[in-house]
Amino acid sequence: MSDEFGIVFEDRDRAGVVTLNRPSRLNALTREMFDGLSEHYRRWAADPHIYGVVMQSAHPSVFSSGGDLKVLQEWVEQGATDSILEFYRAAYSHVWLLEKFIRPNVPLIDGLLLGGGIGITLYGTHCVAGENFRMAMPQVGIGFLPDIGGTYFLSRLPARIGLYLALTGRTMGRADAHWCRLVSHCIPAAHFFVVKDAIADNHPIDRLLDGLHKDPGEGELVKMIPLIDRIFAADSVASILDGLDAERGEQAAWAKETATEIRKKSPTSLKVAFRQMQIGRGLDLAAALRLEFRLASNLVTRSDYREGIAARISGKRREPVWAPAKLDMVNDDLIESWFSLPVSEELNLEEDRKSLE
Repeated sequence: MSDEFGIVFEDRDRAGVVTLNRPSRLNALTREMFDGLSEHYRRWAADPHIYGVVMQSAHPSVFSSGGDLKVLQEWVEQGATDSILEFYRAAYSHVWLLEKFIRPNVPLIDGLLLGGGIGITLYGTHCVAGENFRMAMPQVGIGFLPDIGGTYFLSRLPARIGLYLALTGRTMGRADAHWCRLVSHCIPAAHFFVVKDAIADNHPIDRLLDGLHKDPGEGELVKMIPLIDRIFAADSVASILDGLDAERGEQAAWAKETATEIRKKSPTSLKVAFRQMQIGRGLDLAAALRLEFRLASNLVTRSDYREGIAARISGKRREPVWAPAKLDMVNDDLIESWFSLPVSEELNLEEDRKSLE
């Protein structure tokens, strides 16, 4: 057993066990944690004794709150852009490693899962949700982008749910996540130990998970699909907001609340996220991750990134002051250039592919 930078790694019989163990920081992720995860997954991939990997959280109600904003803010204040980008490089490289990891890889999630936390779980061979599962991609609220592969998996969700989640940052429960096929099984958290024991015993996992699965019922978001699909089909963020503002009838309150939420986000990030969802279905995961690193390289140097993180961790619940402050003030040509022009050091995923061969 080893405890490295807030993660406990164990070899338990035939299982590799990962326990996120930074409860005081809500299991916020650092570069060292991503590096440690990648190191152990590479080792388990090469170890014929290991049947599969299971991941869990030591926090009672949070699986992972995503990237550690406190550390990122310190780097922003120091002007340490290289350190910020190396954090994202480690995160995106780990996502690619998980995509290529072919052994059973089963996160057991019974709590809140945000941003980067999705990146260490969604790409498992399975993804198990307990009763208290909740997930969100809130990055546009800190002047960033729905990353960690969001360009790829959000754009492929049914209807236009991915665009809705990307622009609002709203939380989705396990019933909706299961309907969207973001989680494979819904299992009571009290039975998680059965899954861990089965992997440790080299027990075939698919039939076991299917047997433990409980239908989560209909989610809240599924009920809104007709409205989401109609309004979020618009050709711009501004047009989406116009559609929400114009909504009348029984869904008017929901539409108004949704528009209010979107208007709180960085206008620059909203336009970036919208463009990501436009092109995401045409990209494979590797291309999506490379694009996200390119976009991140541009966004982390902007004032919205500094302001968004500072506001989020201020503890005073203050609203960020974005620059530019409105959608029609954003330079569309500049944003489009971020999608097409290379940065000085692009994300290289070839090394991670070879490490698992």
